[in-house]
Amino acid sequence: MNKPALWTKDFIGISFTNFLLFMTFYFLLVTLPVYVLNELNGTETEAGLATTVFLISAILIRFISGQWVEHFGKKNVLIASLVLFLAALIIYPFVSGLNALLILRFFHGIGFGMATTAAGAIVADIIPNSRRGEGMGYYVMSMNVAMAIGPFAGLFIMNKWGIGMGFTVCMTVAFISLLISFSLKKDEAASEKPAGKFKLDLSPGNLIEKSALPIALTGTFFAIVYSAILSFVSVYAQELHIGEAAGFFFVVYAVVIVLSRPFTGRWFDLYGANAIVYPSIVLFAAGMLLLSQAGGTGLFLIAAGVIGLGWGTLFPGFQTIAISKARPEKKALATATFLSLFDLGIGFGSFVVGIVAAGLGFKMLYAACAVYVLAGLIVYYFVQKNKTEPKHSPQ
Repeated sequence: MNKPALWTKDFIGISFTNFLLFMTFYFLLVTLPVYVLNELNGTETEAGLATTVFLISAILIRFISGQWVEHFGKKNVLIASLVLFLAALIIYPFVSGLNALLILRFFHGIGFGMATTAAGAIVADIIPNSRRGEGMGYYVMSMNVAMAIGPFAGLFIMNKWGIGMGFTVCMTVAFISLLISFSLKKDEAASEKPAGKFKLDLSPGNLIEKSALPIALTGTFFAIVYSAILSFVSVYAQELHIGEAAGFFFVVYAVVIVLSRPFTGRWFDLYGANAIVYPSIVLFAAGMLLLSQAGGTGLFLIAAGVIGLGWGTLFPGFQTIAISKARPEKKALATATFLSLFDLGIGFGSFVVGIVAAGLGFKMLYAACAVYVLAGLIVYYFVQKNKTEPKHSPQ
């Protein structure tokens, strides 16, 4: 019997839209800290705050945007969010002060949070049930590829032509994603839904999935260290006088993730979560230690590969555990809970590590991160103690 089609026009369209959305996100994530430090004369703490504000607004809006999706329709919410996302990008070149930038980042984060929620809902409907794992694996891969191209393109363009050109590229990419969203098929559920006044339900059961909280909070614990890479590895590379290598850090990181995912996923199925998570935590810590000792391009990029193997395996593994613990009708909410708390860890971490970096310097910061990650072995042990391990591929 033939498999139902996966690579439909809508699946390719929403995956490419997701890729463009995250490429812009990562583009700005590594360039804005440098922009704040060099152009706005800000501090490391203020540079981290630019990321924190963005992610906090994305997290807050994600808790309620799911209800907007249900009431107004997935495509309508996606289009509205991408319009807001593009509008924010158009304003960036006209911002000349830190306070104005933080306000803009807040509204930009709202567009991002809405868009990622709507896109996730759309792809969940598009993928045939019999190819759910395969389809979601390819969809998530679009984020991994964006994680390589976005930072690399961002740092290359900024170093060669300046941040102004970077903003122009981001606007163009966001405009293309908006055009693609108009071509997506309208969800039938939205057109059949009777018109009525929207009423927001803020009851805890509609905002958070309790079964996912323990592993989601564990993911948040590690996300704080991940934020130290996303927000400041480009600044650290400049301090080491290897600024052009910063973009390649994310290329090596993402390539290792893409190459290792099939193997780690299969081992997760065969041996269970613990057999994969514990070694991955150790690898993550080893990568951070190597990063702290880097004095040139070689060790800097080796650290990228080790971190990619460690954290790149931990993240999908934690997400798989979170989803597996939820009832079937709560799996989408479990995913939202996990990702929201993960983003909270990134946002909070960007602010905290900025303070630590200002006091200790980047080498000591990354060395301290290695010790912190090892402490995560204890955190994970108590979260998973005496619990049945899920055996599903972390795709």
